[in-house]
Amino acid sequence: MSPISSRRPIPYAHQWVDREDIEEVVKVLRSDWLTQGPRIKKFEDLLCQYTGARYAVAVSSGTAGLHIACLAAGMGKGDEAITSSITFVASANCAIYCGGRPVFADIQKDTINIDPKEIEKKINKKTAAIIPVHFAGHPCDLEEIRAIAKRHKLFVIEDAAHALGAEYKGERIGSCKYSDMTVFSFHPVKHITTGEGGAVLTNRRGLYEKLLMLRNHGITRDRRRLLAKDKGPWYYEMRLLGFNYRITDFQCALGISQLKKINRFLKRRREIADIYDSGLSGIDGLELPCERDYVSSGWHIYVIRVRGRAKRRMVYEAMSRSGITPSVHYRPVYLNPYYADMGYRKGTCPKAEEYYSQALTIPLYPRMSDREVLYVVKRVKEALE
Repeated sequence: MSPISSRRPIPYAHQWVDREDIEEVVKVLRSDWLTQGPRIKKFEDLLCQYTGARYAVAVSSGTAGLHIACLAAGMGKGDEAITSSITFVASANCAIYCGGRPVFADIQKDTINIDPKEIEKKINKKTAAIIPVHFAGHPCDLEEIRAIAKRHKLFVIEDAAHALGAEYKGERIGSCKYSDMTVFSFHPVKHITTGEGGAVLTNRRGLYEKLLMLRNHGITRDRRRLLAKDKGPWYYEMRLLGFNYRITDFQCALGISQLKKINRFLKRRREIADIYDSGLSGIDGLELPCERDYVSSGWHIYVIRVRGRAKRRMVYEAMSRSGITPSVHYRPVYLNPYYADMGYRKGTCPKAEEYYSQALTIPLYPRMSDREVLYVVKRVKEALE
């Protein structure tokens, strides 16, 4: 197999934007609405239709979604939110934005998702919410997490940035069957993209109305919610301290077009994962990701585990020299200097730290050709040999 041309490196992830997508964006750019127009509501409605949720609020990023979801849940100064130790920093930072504090729970060794038994150990009188993260697109044990939350009267906010299209026990992630809110990200490396962008989904009308206000400076024009009546059709009130977390119409036009292709994207992701499973299985010192039998993973990323920190680095560097860009998802959040300065310490989540010493993310995105996937397999094998 000949090397991949240096003009076409293989990143760990990449968006797939085609002519149809571009044409839909151009239509909006030529229209009267660039922001706060009809494409936003249409995109939100389609997200509800796809996931089964009642309400969706599209926002400027997944991080913005996590922030306002925590605020809508009433999180404030002194509150704690339990989240996974293996995740992007936004899953934890969102609690700090609200004046609260993240508490990190250790992971399950096979799925790398937050372990419900570890959640239970971390709950105290300050706990306000659980923020489970569907790592790599593999859904968490939502039924068990929801049962814990009910016993302790806690909010559940799913961080589903990796999991659009994934399923748990026959329900699509985003249905909010086991949670109060679900947050998606539409960053270019995710299943569909709006450039930057995200959404919060919920089945609760009260949360939905709060989320709408928090997205738009805390302002409402809803006649039913105004304190002063009959002030005129122009009248609005700022009811909360909100933010400008609005998304644009041309971003939502891209999202609408991308959402039409989600099943094709998911099918291709699974095909690539299957090739990796077949090509990399049975190699000594290498552990592959799992998929439990009651879920359908979204296969956002494919993380192999290379036993031995030095060997992991060797494989990383060998792939990089071959025109492949691997990555590592993730360093335990609390090991970052900002969190160390807050008093978080190494040893908090031993399984997470062991995982981090071995993890290596290899490329997976729908536009990869079989030739490119097999090239990655070949280079991983060569590096390990």
